[in-house]
Amino acid sequence: MRVLGVDCGSTSTGVGILESDGRGTRVLHYGAIRPGRSQPFAARLEHIHRELERLVARFHPQSIAVEQVFQAYNVKSAMQLSQVRGVVLLAAARAGLTVSEYSALTVKRSVVGTGRAEKHQVQRMVQRLLALPGVPEPTDAADALAVALCHLREETTRQRLARNV
Repeated sequence: MRVLGVDCGSTSTGVGILESDGRGTRVLHYGAIRPGRSQPFAARLEHIHRELERLVARFHPQSIAVEQVFQAYNVKSAMQLSQVRGVVLLAAARAGLTVSEYSALTVKRSVVGTGRAEKHQVQRMVQRLLALPGVPEPTDAADALAVALCHLREETTRQRLARNV
């Protein structure tokens, strides 16, 4: 199974592509999509969409995993984050891919073992679980890899349960 994990952001959208055979997981790609901050917001959305479509065409994931929208204090930031998420959903729909959403609590619990883990703990566990030589940079990419890891674990569990029923 191959999954594209996405950490939505209007200035830096983290991406991570993992592949798993149910026993082991390997990293195919990670990084961040960074449209220019000086670009109009609509142009940034278009840039993110175009880069997501390129990743999908290059790596052929079976699904996309994103973190659910959280409660934000800044309404403008929350709106922009939601619009970036919409672009991710559009890219998935155009490619015929399913989208799975996970709360930040679920992602942290899946990767670190506790939903109250701090950002640096998630980054270190992603590094350890994926046998990376260093902490994945930028932090948005580490978050995207964490979402992808969470999805792979959830799907592996679902498949095992389905076989045992």
